Amino acid sequence: MTDATLQADEGGFWSAAREAVRGSQRDYTTGSVGRSVLLLAIPMILEMSMESVFVVVDMFFVGRLGPYAQATVALTESLIIVIYAIAIGLSIGVTAMVARRIGERDPAGAATAAAQAIWLGLTFAAVMGVVGAIFAPQLLAAMGADREVLEKGIGYTRVLLGGNASVVMLYLINAVFRGAGDAAIAMRSLWLGNAVNILLAPCFIFGLGPFPQLGVMGAAVATTTGRSIGALYAFSRLLVPGSRLRLDRSHSWPDWAVMWRLIRLSGSGTLQVFIGVASWIGLVRVLSTFGSEALAGYAIGVRVILFALFPSWGLSNAAATMVGQSLGAQKPERAEKAVWIAAFYNLCFLSTIGLAFLIFAPQIARLFSADADVQRYAVACLRIVAVGFPAYAYGMVITQSFNGAGDTWTPTYLNLFIFWLWEIPLAWLLAKALGLGPNGIFFAIGIAYVTLAAVSSLLFRRGRWKQAAV
Repeated sequence: MTDATLQADEGGFWSAAREAVRGSQRDYTTGSVGRSVLLLAIPMILEMSMESVFVVVDMFFVGRLGPYAQATVALTESLIIVIYAIAIGLSIGVTAMVARRIGERDPAGAATAAAQAIWLGLTFAAVMGVVGAIFAPQLLAAMGADREVLEKGIGYTRVLLGGNASVVMLYLINAVFRGAGDAAIAMRSLWLGNAVNILLAPCFIFGLGPFPQLGVMGAAVATTTGRSIGALYAFSRLLVPGSRLRLDRSHSWPDWAVMWRLIRLSGSGTLQVFIGVASWIGLVRVLSTFGSEALAGYAIGVRVILFALFPSWGLSNAAATMVGQSLGAQKPERAEKAVWIAAFYNLCFLSTIGLAFLIFAPQIARLFSADADVQRYAVACLRIVAVGFPAYAYGMVITQSFNGAGDTWTPTYLNLFIFWLWEIPLAWLLAKALGLGPNGIFFAIGIAYVTLAAVSSLLFRRGRWKQAAV
């Protein structure tokens, strides 16, 4: 029976959507590949979309407190990005290990990997929490905070850095469920966390009812509380009897051999994230020579682009889970097929988004700025980068699939080569040497997307990722 016939027999898209949101317990190493990708992707897309809501909610309410509050949020986000990078790096390793063990029909091994990830995450979060809470004033000052931010915003930074365990645990435990194929639980934990944050943010910021008026610090309290509740919910699901992956008393102590394998995988994953994130700093350095209007337009364009890309990361995570489980089940052909299907779905999505940017870029830019010059740069950023979206649809799925296989070094080298040794010099060449100005930088981003798709596809077809040990 063909994959298309299986999909027809099992129902269409809306049937898959209902099953995905309810939480599917099917075996993703058998049956329709296309439907399996959909069942994993739908809750992962919704989960990633919810992740962006935390930032949007904070900026919405904090914006009513004045420029110092917005500056506090921006500077603290620049500091906490280190924690995000390490949390994402750890999540790459644990997803790969859990998915491989589930594919091998080894739920005990998957649970051991999950437990070691939690041990690592808690240790890291405790160290960073103490350092962050104690040295928050010095860290803000080093980032260039003025006196008003240091006087009024220090509480926000202390709470977020001190309570970073909520971020780390939410990322890690959700990564465990994604690797196990229980993506709906990860989705629900983000829904719960966001609901709590949306309810508590105005209460703590403005002192509504019995709540104290904490100002900008209230946003940090609400966010940390929301994330903590989401993480606790997710952790509680690891203790439920009969679940796909369950922790018990045997996981109460570290397993050093498994932990070391996880550190090895996650170390390159963390470096991979750092290289990708830091490349944006290089682009900003080139762009800064063209004035504040160009920088503001770029900031608007990139924020909108990143927001639009969140669902694509959900599809990429689904492909990574399929790859890990299929390799564990000794079905590399199924893994490869899942990646191409997920990449095609992502192509359809990002092509639609890219077309919307091409048509509606002026209207989008006007939502964020009334300055004509800023709007012009934002429109150029959205339109030029959007042309590279169809290629990036393949690039992002394939690179994440390497991670799912446990081959975390290939995406690291790809990020280093394409975003540092190619994109940044190309941006300078186009913008400065060839006189294209800021548009040259936007062209460099789009060209980098195309390059990533071409190189990653070539490496993927070679198939060395199929022999990666996890």
